[in-house]
Amino acid sequence: MKIKSEFHPEANYFTFALVLAFYSISANAAVDHQWTWHCQAGKCAKTRLDQTNASLNMVGPNLSENQFSINACKLACGHYSILWPKPTGYVQISSELTHIDHNNIYFQSLSEMDLPAEVHHLVQELGKVFIKNVHANLVGRSRIAEGGRNLHVSISIQNPSVTSFTNEADESYELTVSERGYSVAATIKAETYLGVRHGTETLSQLIIFDDHVKELIIPSVVTVQDRPEFPHRGLLLDTARNFFSVDKIRRVLDAMAASKLNTFHWHINDAQSFPMQSVAFPQLTKYGSYSPEKVYSHDDIQSIIEYAKVRGIRVIPELDAPGHVGEGWSHLNDGKPEQDLLACFNARPWQQYCTEPPCGQLNPTSERVYDMLLDIYTEMGQLFESDIFHMGGSEININCWNSTNSIVNWMKKSGLGLSAEDFFELWDIFQRRALERLEKANPRVRHAMLWTSSLTLNPRLTKYLDPAKYVIHINTKASDKSIGDIVANGYPVVFSNQDALYLFCGVGSKSAKEGECSPYVSWQKIYENNPLTILKEQGVDPATAKNLTLGQEILLWSEQTDEKDIDVRLWPRAAAMAERTWSNPQESWRVAKSRFLHHRERLAQRGFGTESIETEWCYQNEGACEFE
Repeated sequence: MKIKSEFHPEANYFTFALVLAFYSISANAAVDHQWTWHCQAGKCAKTRLDQTNASLNMVGPNLSENQFSINACKLACGHYSILWPKPTGYVQISSELTHIDHNNIYFQSLSEMDLPAEVHHLVQELGKVFIKNVHANLVGRSRIAEGGRNLHVSISIQNPSVTSFTNEADESYELTVSERGYSVAATIKAETYLGVRHGTETLSQLIIFDDHVKELIIPSVVTVQDRPEFPHRGLLLDTARNFFSVDKIRRVLDAMAASKLNTFHWHINDAQSFPMQSVAFPQLTKYGSYSPEKVYSHDDIQSIIEYAKVRGIRVIPELDAPGHVGEGWSHLNDGKPEQDLLACFNARPWQQYCTEPPCGQLNPTSERVYDMLLDIYTEMGQLFESDIFHMGGSEININCWNSTNSIVNWMKKSGLGLSAEDFFELWDIFQRRALERLEKANPRVRHAMLWTSSLTLNPRLTKYLDPAKYVIHINTKASDKSIGDIVANGYPVVFSNQDALYLFCGVGSKSAKEGECSPYVSWQKIYENNPLTILKEQGVDPATAKNLTLGQEILLWSEQTDEKDIDVRLWPRAAAMAERTWSNPQESWRVAKSRFLHHRERLAQRGFGTESIETEWCYQNEGACEFE
C-alpha cells in the first residue's frame, strides 16, 4: 500500500490516490455471506439470505426490499446513521447508497488562493488525514470492487484568518453530499478551519465498506448542520508516572479527533519524573527523566502541537505546583540545603506527607522558587500556544510544610502562626506570586486552571482566587456540594468528577490503600455524566450553569497504565464523553448504544486497540441483548 499526494496548481486542488494491489471482482460476483440486514423500526434486523428475493448487487433507496451488509444497513438506518458524536443541528441522510472509487478521491479548497500560509498547510495535511481515514476501511479486505463514482470533496472557510484555538472559536460546519453525473460531490462550509476539520471527520464516518458487494459506499444525499454544545472537550494524559512515546501520543490524538475531542491536557511532569526538556534548567531533565530516551525535546513538543492542530485539537500544558514536584527539582540546590527549594522530597513514611511516593512540595518561602518558575513558564510559553495554562494546585499536604524548619521559621518571622488557616495564607502567597510570573512570562495566557482542593472551598475560594483569572477544574465526586458553590460564585469550570471521568479506577490498588479509586467506570456512566444536571441538582441557576460550564475532561492518570495498554484504558470509553460534550443529548445511553458500538468498530478498523463492549452476536442482533 502506497499513498501518493500531489498538488495541481492549475486545478487548485490536492489529489490523493491510493495505489493498491487488490484482487478485483465485479459487483455481480457471488459472495459467501449467509445473512442480510434490513432496517426495521430504526434498527437493523438480521435475516437469512435464502429467505429474501432481493438482488445483492442492488444498492437502492428502499432498505426493506434490498440486501445489505450490516455496515450498509447501519449507515442507512436511523436518523443519525452511524455518526459519533451525533450532530446537534439539521440532519438528512439518504437511505440510497452509492459506490465510490477508492482510487479517485479529490480534496479541494474553494478558497485556496486566499488562505494564509498556516491554514493552507493545515488544509493540505487535513486532506491526507481524510484519505487515510477513508482508506482504513480497506485494511484487511481480501477483495475490493473496482470502479464507482469519483468523490470530490470541496471545503470553504469563511474566516481563514482565525488560527487560534480558544473557547470562543467557532467550530460549526455544514456538510452536503449529492450525486453529480458520475461523481459524488461533498462540500464542507465552515467559519473557521476547526469547523472544516470536524466536517471532514463526519464525512469520513459516512463512507463505509460493504463486504457484500466489496465496495466503498456513501449515502447519495446528505445534509448535516452541526456545532458543539461545549467548547472544552478534553482528555488528560499523565506522561510523568509512566512515559509515553511521541508516536503513542500521536495515536491518542488520532483517536481524539475521530470523536471530535478538541483539548489535549498534557500533564507532562510530576514528582516521579520530569521528562520535559528544560533549556533553562538542564538538571531538571537530566536527573528528572527516567532515562535519556524518555525525554520530550522541544522539537518533540512542537511536533505534537502541530499534529494536534491539524486534527482540530489544542494542547494545554500543566506544570503542577506547589505540590507534585520531586525528581529533577531535588538536584537544583547547587550545594544549598535541600529545603531551600524543595520540602519533604521522598520523605518517609510517605503517607504522612503526600498521596503517593515520592513526596515533594515547593518551598513557598524561597525566592529562588519564583525565579525558577518565571524561567520555566517563559520556556513553556515559547513552546505551547494555548491561552489556557494549567497550574495544578492539587493535593497540598499542610504537614509537609509544617515539618520543614525553614518554612516554619519564615512563618513565625512573618507574623503568621502554624494553624491550618495560616498555611492556607502561605499557599495563597505562593499562588499569587506564581500567577504573577506566569502572566509576565506568557501574556498569551488568559486563564489559569486549578484543580479543586481545600483552597477552592469557601470562604478561601472567594478570598484568594479571582474568577476573572481562574478556571476551576472539578475533580471531586459529583455529589460534592462545593461544586455548586464554585459556579454560583461566578467561576468558570471544567468537569472531571472522579466518579464518572477517572479512567484508571477499578483496576486494583496502586498502593497499600484498597478501594481508593473504584469501581470501574463504564461507558454508560460516562455518557450519563451531564454537568448541567449535576449543577441543577445543587440548585445552581440553569443560565448560570450553562454560561460557566466550559465542558468536561476525561482523565487517564498513568500509575497503572503505560503505552502497552493505553488504548483499552481510553477507548471507546473516552468517546462516550465526546458525545456528551459535543451534543449533550437528552436521551439515555440506550438510545445511543447502537451508534456507540459501531463507533467502537470504527476505532478498531482504524487500528486502535479498543476494549470490547459486547459480543459480536449482540452487535449483529441489534436490541436483542437488552434487559426485558
